[in-house]
Amino acid sequence: MLTAAQLSTVVNEVLAEPPPRIVLDLGGVTFCDSQGLGTLVVLSRKASHAQSLLVLTNVGDFLLRVLDITGLRSALMIRNDQPTG
Repeated sequence: MLTAAQLSTVVNEVLAEPPPRIVLDLGGVTFCDSQGLGTLVVLSRKASHAQSLLVLTNVGDFLLRVLDITGLRSALMIRNDQPTG
């Protein structure tokens, strides 16, 4: 909740001249509420409209479970480089 606005601002700035891919390293994320989930979905859609790809990386087990429960995992591009377990 505290960083969703900052994340939106940074991604929106990057999308002013969209790169082919934007990678968000979520390795430090230990909590994500509905506002955070909504922000990720909105940013993914904005990136898609700008012909860019938003990729989430280093998504922890907690966030993967939340994405599974909410059905959002299939709506987001996730590349996991960290071991799970």
